Amino acid sequence: MATKPSNHNLNVLKKPLALFSQSPMTGFYRDGYCRVGPEDSGNHAVAGLLTKEFLDFSASRGNNLRSIGLEPGCKWCLCTARWKEAMEAAKGKDDPVVPKVYLHATDESALKNGVTMEALQKFAAEPEAVGGGRSAPEGAAITPNAKGGMVTETH
Repeated sequence: MATKPSNHNLNVLKKPLALFSQSPMTGFYRDGYCRVGPEDSGNHAVAGLLTKEFLDFSASRGNNLRSIGLEPGCKWCLCTARWKEAMEAAKGKDDPVVPKVYLHATDESALKNGVTMEALQKFAAEPEAVGGGRSAPEGAAITPNAKGGMVTETH
């Protein structure tokens, strides 16, 4: 299972990665964090707010997130490549095909997988755009949910 504890992952702001969502329970390791480890070949690093348009876009690319119960308004750890695809397909900054991003909960590995900080900031959720967001206290122990398990989505 997880080999890299969440409290060692940093977000794109170079601070400890923050909890993103426990309802629905998100993250590759289903522990609420958009953390990435060696088992996560899809790099589920981008903490995004799902929109109808993104769900349609993702389904058109072969990954129907609705099939696992997701709907517009859910917070979900997205594959970096899929988020980037949506960004490249967008017709502007306000195109709802691109999920808004929560920087405090986006794993820094997104920056090593083809997404720039400028792009993430361009689509940052409103409080994030003005410097908001919280991180877990430094050194806080974070353990995966006992019911968690790895994601088995298709890409």
